[in-house]
Amino acid sequence: MSFLGLIFIALSKVISLIVGIYTFLVAGAVIVSWVRPDPYNPIVNFLYQATEPVFSRVRRFLPSFLYKTGIDWTPMVVIIVLIFLETVISGALSDIGLKLRYRNVIP
Repeated sequence: MSFLGLIFIALSKVISLIVGIYTFLVAGAVIVSWVRPDPYNPIVNFLYQATEPVFSRVRRFLPSFLYKTGIDWTPMVVIIVLIFLETVISGALSDIGLKLRYRNVIP
């Protein structure tokens, strides 16, 4: 059993938690965008401040034909990227942690 393996596993879980929380923030921003909320509401302001910097960066890379549909595809792209990052980074850290932790047990 390795202490370093436990650290990798814990880091993997923290990254998964952060990605999960941000995914909920993106979903909340999408739901809020469907209605006309009070722009001075603190929850609306928080959602806007937490998601809009990432959305604006992603919008720069989206192809122009997506804007002709009338649907903002940015949150969907952000969620797909979050799922990809969580799977790759968290999965790799978890695998490294498990290999370090059980390297003497598993042949």
